[in-house]
Amino acid sequence: MPTSLQLQRINTANAATSATPSSSTSTTVTPAVTNYQIVHPSVSIPDDAVHYHTHAVGPDQCCSAVSQAISAPVSTVWSVVRRFDNPQAYKHFLKSCQVIVGDGNVGTLREVHVVSGLPAGSSTERLEILDDERHIISFSVVGGDHRLNNYRSVTTLHQSPVGAGTVVIESYVVDVPTGNTKEETCVFVDTIVRCNLQWLARIAEDLAKTKSCKQPS
Repeated sequence: MPTSLQLQRINTANAATSATPSSSTSTTVTPAVTNYQIVHPSVSIPDDAVHYHTHAVGPDQCCSAVSQAISAPVSTVWSVVRRFDNPQAYKHFLKSCQVIVGDGNVGTLREVHVVSGLPAGSSTERLEILDDERHIISFSVVGGDHRLNNYRSVTTLHQSPVGAGTVVIESYVVDVPTGNTKEETCVFVDTIVRCNLQWLARIAEDLAKTKSCKQPS
């Protein structure tokens, strides 16, 4: 059964505290790590894709998601998104990318450099998922000069419920930097992701129009 998705921001619960009954009465504080399912009311996807947007979120992390409708076929959008070696094609906050380990399969490492003006210089990222059949890609940040520690992103593509377009959903989990709140962190990352997906829409729609013009009448 397909599952309805509802886009929502996720925050973690407070740490759970339990007391162990004994003569000395010790107290154990366990950080709360809870799985959350990110869903969007206007999209239905198979359950095996929904679970990719379920993140274990620690007490000092935040999690959110952004969706984007694109007037282009899934195959066209995917041809851009799947290029782990060329994220700057639609992520315009990146100025360059170099594959440093691997050949484009899961486990490949890339080093990306960020345009000036952002609180980052470079990021080393690992390809975690590349599913050409289900149109799922995921990467995690494993190093670099930035403040988004333990960042992990999952992007899935789905046939639009209306027309022949595509709906892209990108969710993430990340540590909250010292000195920032969860709200501030989510607002910042949401803005970056939203801009990326808007640029992706423009590029994919232009590609779709070009392909349409080249088809024989």
